Amino acid sequence: MEVPVRCQLTGREPGFGNRVSHSQRKTRRRWNPNIQQKRYWVPSLNRFVTLTLSTKAIKTVDKLGIEAVVARLRHQGVKV
Repeated sequence: MEVPVRCQLTGREPGFGNRVSHSQRKTRRRWNPNIQQKRYWVPSLNRFVTLTLSTKAIKTVDKLGIEAVVARLRHQGVKV
């Protein structure tokens, strides 16, 4: 199963730019964010929820709590 390259919480996507050699020759490249699939137990829903998050968003979930994050995602219209 391939993991999407977009964070559900922060919206972080790949960045694009040029790879520049010593001779200043430019070719296109991309910087992929560190996207992980993480499974959380949500007591209010009484089930596990799998989210596709960047590592920065995982730290945000640890800080705010999964209940607050699920409420924020639902407010944004994301199906959880």
